[in-house]
Amino acid sequence: MDSSSSGTTSSTIQTSSGPEESLMEQRKRKRMLSNRESARRSRMKKQKLLDDLTAQVIQLKKENDEIVTSVSITTQHYLTVEAENSVLRAQLDELSHRLESLNDIIGFLDNTNGICSNPLSVPESDDFLVNQINMNMFYMNQPLMASEPHGIF
Repeated sequence: MDSSSSGTTSSTIQTSSGPEESLMEQRKRKRMLSNRESARRSRMKKQKLLDDLTAQVIQLKKENDEIVTSVSITTQHYLTVEAENSVLRAQLDELSHRLESLNDIIGFLDNTNGICSNPLSVPESDDFLVNQINMNMFYMNQPLMASEPHGIF
């Protein structure tokens, strides 16, 4: 009996190991397929991330170029306004000097109580006053000219 029971047991182990190995092989294949699919998804995710980052780099370069162009244009406008401002300052200085000279002449005429009604007929002792009046008349008829500003560039 022992031999027959051991033979049966042995055949049972052999028959049961066949389906177990088959089950293990199925699990192994299933795990391999799952790993392959996971790796495929991972590669696709990585590729999508790379594509997104590449598109973002292109977009940021485009925005950077636009900003650089805008800064360049703004700098040009600034330099133009600065040059115009310098010309206006020079004109202001010129006009202030003219006004000061004219006020000096008016003050002198007020102090003399209008004795010199015709500036061209004043005695030679007032040559300075005549020269001032003539010079101011000459400058008043001249257009304002301001030179290019120095030291801007």
